[in-house]
Amino acid sequence: MKHPSLLHIADFTYELPDHKIARYPLEQRDQSKLLIWGSSQNLMGAGHGSEVLESDFAPIRENTYANIADELPTGSLLVFNNTKVVEARLLFQKPTGGLIELFCLEPADQYEDITTAMLQKGSVQWKCLVGGAKKWKEGSVQLSVEASSGGGADAGGGVAAGGGAEAVSGAGLRIEARKVAALPDCFLIEFHWEPAGLSFAEVLHLAGDIPLPPYLNRATEEADKERYQTIYAKHDGSVAAPTAGLHFTESVFSKLSEKNIRKAYVTLHVGAGTFKPVKAEQMKDHEMHAEFIDVTMETIEQLIAHVEKGIIAVGTTSLRTLESLYWIGVKTIRNPHIAADNLHVTQWEPYVSAGETAENKIEQKNIPKEYTSSGDIVLPSATESLQSLLQWMQKNNASRIITKTQIIIAPGYSFKIIRALITNFHQPQSTLLLLVSAIVGENWKKIYQYALANEYRFLSYGDGSILFVH
Repeated sequence: MKHPSLLHIADFTYELPDHKIARYPLEQRDQSKLLIWGSSQNLMGAGHGSEVLESDFAPIRENTYANIADELPTGSLLVFNNTKVVEARLLFQKPTGGLIELFCLEPADQYEDITTAMLQKGSVQWKCLVGGAKKWKEGSVQLSVEASSGGGADAGGGVAAGGGAEAVSGAGLRIEARKVAALPDCFLIEFHWEPAGLSFAEVLHLAGDIPLPPYLNRATEEADKERYQTIYAKHDGSVAAPTAGLHFTESVFSKLSEKNIRKAYVTLHVGAGTFKPVKAEQMKDHEMHAEFIDVTMETIEQLIAHVEKGIIAVGTTSLRTLESLYWIGVKTIRNPHIAADNLHVTQWEPYVSAGETAENKIEQKNIPKEYTSSGDIVLPSATESLQSLLQWMQKNNASRIITKTQIIIAPGYSFKIIRALITNFHQPQSTLLLLVSAIVGENWKKIYQYALANEYRFLSYGDGSILFVH
């Protein structure tokens, strides 16, 4: 099999008609359709609600999210991403009256993590996309929130506080932004605001809009503030929702509990890179976006207890976090004294650590030499890796792991932690489709063909699937 760096993205495409994209969510979260793919030995918990399909599409089955517990093994562990989407779009006004939109991507490098940056009061620096950057030559731009106003942005760039009006009083909220530096793909922006006692998370909540995915091709509406969040969203930091979790309700959680299916939570703050198209012909020339992950010691202990019973990732972000944890654990085995600053997982690191090599090293111009080493390497088990990570945390008095991951999961990857993925249907020629192919192989084409032919709704607000590792 080809090294993932040599894959051609054109091999991972399909035709997605515009009318198949779900512009809005269903009225009830858990009524979304659920496609199940996997062999009979993986479907230990299959129950009465699913329909087994014949012919070329076996082992595809159908159900709804309301009955997802029927499709999962008793005693397994579902891992959710509890990140919360922030109101990352801010509409400012220049002194001349023109409007400038700032899309907050991630904090400046001086902050330890997103949470630290979100809690800054009075001022903060953030990496942003700037709409209308050519019109913003110099100086600062302004944004106002009036405490007594209704919701929404007005034509002059002022934004109403709506339900958060109690947080500001008197003159309301005043925000000033200025450009600090031009970066390769964005700008470094410094924000100042009054009242200075508000955190940046509170400022965004009062003044910003939820950033819907560009392919929805519509403005944010009031309902999106609730529906573009999971019901368990907890930690501010994402600019896109972990959409596989949008289908889960308290009723679904009750059914999972009745079947002794446990829940665990990780945090991966989803960056705008999740929408970044793959423009390179070969993956060796595509740089994966790095994202913050935050995982508690309690979650690590839950993972260790369920490795043999079965760990199922709810969403691609949970999966990338879980598989990253394995490779972080490998780091702690190889270097028990490793510093926290060196725990991050780079794009090709797992393939190097596994001793996999590219078929043509000469072509790997963007992959460091040490990432193409050869030789048979015996890797630790998932349990050994996670136990080593837990011991490292205990030794370093770390109640949580906070680092970044840039991991790319594509055909050729050998899964270490997860046995299945719950996920929506993804865009053509995307890294998420590569991840799906890593799980089900070439069967992704049959799965997507079936979904298109049977009225499944695609992308963020669409239907979903359970994919058992092939």
